[in-house]
Amino acid sequence: MRQVITLNNQKVEYTLKTSCRARRLRVTINCAAAVVVTAPYFFPEGAIEKFLLLKSRWIMEKIASARELGPKNFLPGGARSFIKFREEAGALAAGILAKMRQRFNFSHNRIFIKNQRTRWGSCSRRGNLNFNYRIIFLPDGLAEYVVAHEICHLKEFNHSAAFWKLVGELIPDYRERRRNLRNYASCLDHRK
Repeated sequence: MRQVITLNNQKVEYTLKTSCRARRLRVTINCAAAVVVTAPYFFPEGAIEKFLLLKSRWIMEKIASARELGPKNFLPGGARSFIKFREEAGALAAGILAKMRQRFNFSHNRIFIKNQRTRWGSCSRRGNLNFNYRIIFLPDGLAEYVVAHEICHLKEFNHSAAFWKLVGELIPDYRERRRNLRNYASCLDHRK
């Protein structure tokens, strides 16, 4: 259901969804700057408006950020796409890892390909590497950056200066690639 609220003297349109599985109120701003509010069934409308007013600064910042990034290259998504491309994404990640292993001594545990909504990749403390299957739709340099970012977490499990130095050793132009990655969206979204 489409709704409108005034936040910081600006009218903001949002979609209100109710869900029997929702346990709390949630607001999401996706890569197209669309606002979606998910609420449990029978949640009072007044409480929703209070919540949005309370989060108004965050909401307006995320809308501005999404608009500032400009047009996105939207990538395929959904369960069927995940099933179809999962193996190909695993092969791509394994190939990039093999090349990087020649330049950088690291060992990892298992590789998992996932249908993630909010991340391109992650690294667990057990040394497992997780990648979003949509990396196969990225230009080669950006997919390489995603993989390099996660393998650097094997040595530095944080985003400290030492971590970014490590990323720079593998991908000297990582800052540019990181900026360019923001132009690709697979409904990787901002949540509150």
